[in-house]
Amino acid sequence: MAEALLGTKCSSSSSISHLSPNFHLFPINIKRSQHLIHDSFSPNSRIRCFAASLEGAKTAPAQIKKPKNRYEMVNLTTWLLQQEQAGNIDAELAIVLSSISLACKQIASLLQRSSIVNITGTQGTVNIQGEDQKKLDVISNELFCNCLRSSGRTGIIASEEEDVPVAVEETYSGNYIVVFDPIDGSANIDIALTTGSIFGIYGPDQQCLVDMDDDSTIDQAREKCIVSVCQPGSNLVAAGYCLYSSSVVYTLSVGNGVYAFTLDPAYGEFVLTHEDIKIPKAGRIYSFNEGNYDLWDEKLQSYLDHLKQPGPNGKPYSGRYIGCLVGEIHRMLLYGGIYGNPKNKNSKKGNLRLLYECAPMSYIVEQAGGKATDGNQRILEIMPEQIHQRTPIFIGSPEEIEKLEKYLA
Repeated sequence: MAEALLGTKCSSSSSISHLSPNFHLFPINIKRSQHLIHDSFSPNSRIRCFAASLEGAKTAPAQIKKPKNRYEMVNLTTWLLQQEQAGNIDAELAIVLSSISLACKQIASLLQRSSIVNITGTQGTVNIQGEDQKKLDVISNELFCNCLRSSGRTGIIASEEEDVPVAVEETYSGNYIVVFDPIDGSANIDIALTTGSIFGIYGPDQQCLVDMDDDSTIDQAREKCIVSVCQPGSNLVAAGYCLYSSSVVYTLSVGNGVYAFTLDPAYGEFVLTHEDIKIPKAGRIYSFNEGNYDLWDEKLQSYLDHLKQPGPNGKPYSGRYIGCLVGEIHRMLLYGGIYGNPKNKNSKKGNLRLLYECAPMSYIVEQAGGKATDGNQRILEIMPEQIHQRTPIFIGSPEEIEKLEKYLA
């Protein structure tokens, strides 16, 4: 009887029905099984046994979706390895992105302690744009440069705080071109409001290989490197930003969607918290510095007047302005809406820099399903002529940008 039991399927209304569908019979000792059978089943139990067919025995059990472990975490390093294995990035780019995340951790730590260690206020110097540099502007720029140099995978670095692109001189350096703004919204530092870092990465460029032993070629090489850095945003292979606020959030795209990682202070790791972000198609938030309202053209003024009128729900759009591009874009990715920094009578070419502010952010927003324009053309299609070239920008939910374009036409 025990031998028969091993090759059967049994059902019992009194004792078998509670078993899990994953329950399986395993081989057991025959003699011991005889005692188990006599001891376990009373004569009154109604057991019906059917011989299991050979075909049924060979059928694989149904696949059951494994529930997500509430304690399971995917950190940035793991995610980068997964992207490399999937062929979305190479090992060199993974190292560059990892080195940038290290710089962001260091900057976040300094921002939290800035008042304590007396690194608030101005440095007493002016950058190439004629802006007073904060102490943390200079420090953050050094941190970014050092992390990128030590990665051994970066050939050219272009920063808001540097007059010209910097060629990485180490012989083991790579050829990726990294453009960045180390501290966006630095005016917010002293009052502990939102700040951020922005970066964009362009592919390797053979023009930027410099023979540092030949002084006669350095000037020529520098000119070639400046040309190679001035690429349209459509050539970006990766871009991202790091938000420094109540949380530190590292958001990036490598061309297959937008992913955000939140810094866990307990582990010192960026943990995946927002997967494949999609910007809402429309939003009820607009972000413009309306102190410049009288300096804008009439078409733009009409658009903003429209936003202040009650909508279908009886309410106008909500106005929000942080004074930090990273904060504006982060909110927009999650809630939708539109951000604008247009040209005006005093700034004919706009205020924000194309290469290391507008292009990376436009790349991120388009990867999330949004749009970005200067009012006439797509931001990612603009070819920079200078490293620190400025541009107007309107960026956000697709329906909101389309509505704006109708007013500007």
